[in-house]
Amino acid sequence: MQLDEQSLDILFRSARTHNGWQDKPVSDELLRQIYDLMKWAPTSANSSPARIVFVKSDEAKKRLLPAMIPGNEEKTRTAPVTAIIAQDHEFYEKLPHLFPHTDARSWFTGNQPLIDTTAFRNATLQGAYLIIAARALGLDAGPMSGFDNAKVDQEFFAGTSIKSNFLINLGYGDATKLFPRSPRLTFDEAAKIL
Repeated sequence: MQLDEQSLDILFRSARTHNGWQDKPVSDELLRQIYDLMKWAPTSANSSPARIVFVKSDEAKKRLLPAMIPGNEEKTRTAPVTAIIAQDHEFYEKLPHLFPHTDARSWFTGNQPLIDTTAFRNATLQGAYLIIAARALGLDAGPMSGFDNAKVDQEFFAGTSIKSNFLINLGYGDATKLFPRSPRLTFDEAAKIL
């Protein structure tokens, strides 16, 4: 079944990366709904390595803001929620549960390059799925780099196998603060059919 045009606009064509936010809270229940929607999207061997911290409280924001570059500090401070998208480099320990029909854990044990590549690739995919889920449930998103990963890891993931990847500000966007829409590559510039 194909989505209707309005749904495609919400998810892709009219969706924007927001930098300014309305002063409107995002409920914990909505964050759970976003996760419960995005978790169904595919990852290799159902590895599901993403670990997400939804930074929402003033106290948590104070811990995050020192890691931001100056251009990202204000939009992160004013966003109702900032999702830290991270990856667990011990994701394979959960594979007996997540991929039970074969010994997928053994594919990764002792193979750090494969662990790191799989964790990063699939957590990045899961972060993209989170953006789509947030849009589908009525929120706007502002994904970004522009922060000190080491500081975020020390503050939020010290002593764990989890490393930050990127951030997504979430909330109800302020359309008056949008930049003009940037162009995109055409099919022929970016793709080919062989």
